[in-house]
Amino acid sequence: MSHPKRDFALTVVRRLQEAGFRALWAGGCVRDLVMGNEPDDYDVATDARPEQVEELFRRTIAVGASFGVIIVLGHPEQGQVEVATFRSEGPYSDGRHPDRVEFTTPEADAQRRDFTINGMFFDPVRDQLFDFVEGRRDIEARVIRAIGDPRQRFTEDKLRMLRAVRFAARFAFALDPATADAVRAMARDILAADDPAAPQGGVSPERIQQELRRILVARHRVMALRLADSVGLLAVLLPEVAVTQGVPQGKPVQPDGDLWEHTLLVLEKLDQA
Repeated sequence: MSHPKRDFALTVVRRLQEAGFRALWAGGCVRDLVMGNEPDDYDVATDARPEQVEELFRRTIAVGASFGVIIVLGHPEQGQVEVATFRSEGPYSDGRHPDRVEFTTPEADAQRRDFTINGMFFDPVRDQLFDFVEGRRDIEARVIRAIGDPRQRFTEDKLRMLRAVRFAARFAFALDPATADAVRAMARDILAADDPAAPQGGVSPERIQQELRRILVARHRVMALRLADSVGLLAVLLPEVAVTQGVPQGKPVQPDGDLWEHTLLVLEKLDQA
């Protein structure tokens, strides 16, 4: 079977390595491969600097050169590959973007990522996995675990709390207890504050909406909403839905259960509509 995206991503890695740089597939594509799934897209991490990546490839877009990110474009069937320089990041004053970036090693780069299952690297030329955060262990244990201190990871980008719920539901994984506790403690911080005197770092409505859309069109959306409820995010992000718990549904539509359960039942049956 032809895999033009994978073949192009391999070509990108091979060209970087032949030029004397270290280059690895990174993040979600490695997670998918470890789980036996074909990735939708591929990301590459390298010790090449952005300007060096641009010199090696004819068609590029500098989407985030200051953060070490260059898009390498292939033919339409090949898609594109995001090439990012290994980096560590400074404080996140705005709750999303680091105040400073330092180019570094794969080991240090892994520590800045969100969850262990997304923190692995793979060398497709040498067929070698690099797992500095025990992501494969957590895949085998079916656990979503924040890398390092969960509160620090969520302080850096509070949308990660909702992403934890989405990943757990997508793969039918459990949330690591420490990660779940951090979400419960910080759930209200996900909202962007209108008061200028309030702490910075809330997530914009547009980013929250995008994440919720991805949750609600996925197969395990009911599991995601139950999990969001259990960690306190439902009441913050969808309070109109949260308050349906305990509201009688009544006959003849739903003789048993409450409006919350009826809503979940409707969501569960959407694919059958």
